[in-house]
Amino acid sequence: MGSFIVLRIRGRVDVRKDISETLRRLNLHKKFHATIVPDTPDYRGMLFKVKDYVAYGPADSKTVKELILKRGRLIGNKPITEGYIKSKLKLSLEQLVDKIVNGEIKLKDIKGMKPVFRLNPPRGGFKRSTKKHYTAGGELGYREDISSLILRMI
Repeated sequence: MGSFIVLRIRGRVDVRKDISETLRRLNLHKKFHATIVPDTPDYRGMLFKVKDYVAYGPADSKTVKELILKRGRLIGNKPITEGYIKSKLKLSLEQLVDKIVNGEIKLKDIKGMKPVFRLNPPRGGFKRSTKKHYTAGGELGYREDISSLILRMI
């Protein structure tokens, strides 16, 4: 089944209300917020609706592990550690990453973890336009190499 990493690239000004609501349901409240969602028909519909505001692509284990360790936060803005994962979830970090990548666990199902990753702007800037789709020479929409962009933002 798999999962998608979803990254909000465009801001909050002049966004239609229905699109704003969909972004809110995806926990993408601000620019440069990212989340991981399972590949289901419901989430695909949501991603299609907000494709003009986000970049998304398939999640891979290396990127998800980096996101959790470096940008994952618990309630109270405390960083996530491997000890917390072992004590609360009874899983190793690799098992948790595999379950998230395969779409078996959602971020919101992990008790105490915030379902969003707050990232920095990409080092070196965006290479293309943030107003066009990836296929038209921009950054938005579906892209296979989402992990290269995410790793520049961690």
